[in-house]
Amino acid sequence: MKALVYGGPGVKSWTDVPDPLITHPTDAIVRVDTTTICGTDLHILKGDVPAVEPGRILGHEGVGTISETGTSVTNFAVGDRVIISCIKSCGHCVNCAVGLYSHCLGDEGQPGIGWIFGHLIDGTQAEYVRVPYADNSLHKLPDGVPDAEAVMLSDILPTGFEIGVQYGQVKPGDVVAVIGAGPVGLAAIATAGLYGAATVIAIDLDQNRLEQAREFGATDTVLSGATDWKEQVLALTDGAGVDVAIEAVGIPQTFTMATEIVRPGGHVANVGVHGKPVELHLESLWIQNITISMGLVNANTTPMLLKLVAQKKIPADKLATHHFTFDQMLDAYDTFGRAAETKALKVVITRS
Repeated sequence: MKALVYGGPGVKSWTDVPDPLITHPTDAIVRVDTTTICGTDLHILKGDVPAVEPGRILGHEGVGTISETGTSVTNFAVGDRVIISCIKSCGHCVNCAVGLYSHCLGDEGQPGIGWIFGHLIDGTQAEYVRVPYADNSLHKLPDGVPDAEAVMLSDILPTGFEIGVQYGQVKPGDVVAVIGAGPVGLAAIATAGLYGAATVIAIDLDQNRLEQAREFGATDTVLSGATDWKEQVLALTDGAGVDVAIEAVGIPQTFTMATEIVRPGGHVANVGVHGKPVELHLESLWIQNITISMGLVNANTTPMLLKLVAQKKIPADKLATHHFTFDQMLDAYDTFGRAAETKALKVVITRS
């Protein structure tokens, strides 16, 4: 089969590799019909994730059709159309029992690490993928939900909702600021209304993304390159600061921005993946009574979000801005890697 293989920092290829095989009775082999590229994949290619070894097939998002199941798989059958979760779940360890799938203790990949596809085992940017713990790591896809929408449920929609909205403890009437209107930030914007946010402020350097943010539910936008960006945000809160500041970029400057606009007693929800240390000004923050949260998605809300996508309550279709076929995988990477220029949100890559 063909797959996107990591060859070390800065090196990738769409090349022939062996087909995956069932190695445990709880496995399933899924023919990947649709996949996409995540910002994390770009971090890997920069060498920011040293656990990813050369030779690894990248990708942790996908929709496909089951082609083979292990003898212990009972919830799925050959021919089922499924969403591949970005997070494994053995379904029986102490962490999975409480919905903390991000720290599943199953042996696959590494105990305690839920993100394994394209990280510790071969991923979804391939014609076929082996899915461990299939009964708990796949979601059956109902008719009427297109692949281009369903693939957003592998990672970005649950990430934005769980780590941004839920961890940020958004409440009815809240003012929420989302710093970074990329795909995950837009997912947080699109789901903040589920918990009753009254005002959702999108903050970004890119005017185009701010315009797109309004289509996902942003009530206000602020260009972060403006010298008075902070004053603009505070003006929308009568000077009090936002109830919840969601950081969805992953660089020190944007985390600091979040701490500067949150009100006393508010929440900072860090969603971005940080590759560098961040200075935390406890000398001034300790007295503000704020809560700071962070984490890796559990994807335990995927079934609920799937129902909302199926009922068109979440505009998942708007996230898919560019379309490619598998043989255009490298072109898709080029387009996604130049998102500011190409105006790409999510690139959708299909078999045909």
